[in-house]
Amino acid sequence: MMKSLLVAVLAINLSVFAGVKNPIKLGKSTVTWIGKKVTGAHEGTIALKAGNVILEDGALAGGTFVVDMTTIDVTDLEGEYKGKLEGHLKSDDFFGVAKFPEATFVITSVEGSIVKGDLTIKGHTEEQSFDLITKDNTISGKVMIDRTKFGIKYGSGSFFDNLKDKAIDDEFELNVNILF
Repeated sequence: MMKSLLVAVLAINLSVFAGVKNPIKLGKSTVTWIGKKVTGAHEGTIALKAGNVILEDGALAGGTFVVDMTTIDVTDLEGEYKGKLEGHLKSDDFFGVAKFPEATFVITSVEGSIVKGDLTIKGHTEEQSFDLITKDNTISGKVMIDRTKFGIKYGSGSFFDNLKDKAIDDEFELNVNILF
């Protein structure tokens, strides 16, 4: 009897120290993207597949987010050009979604509004740091990602000469609004 009570007390204490996991609300969370090039930009959406947020004393302390890369959608084009760009972004030139259908971000630390974690795209993991706001069960912010750190070099002026107006910016922008 005493052992069972001790185990229960330890389990409760460990769960308090580990923080409270809150699943993200997939249908209400949004991730939009903007990719820029010399002659303009394209934008779209991408869906979250899963995730949770860990809170300690009501403050963000950790979490994991899984992005479904197969859902890359271009929202500024229609018809044939929309389909071509979506296909190209999903190809091996960019995100290679047939082989890498998911991207993940695992929070490793939070200091104020600075969220640090391990971002994995195309099977390559890099430590990243983002300024994100947590308020009223929502995490939001603008996240800049250098695609070349994940082996995505297509059209990069940093790696290829003479691209002129065909150059694509190395960084792309994600605007996240995650509800939990």
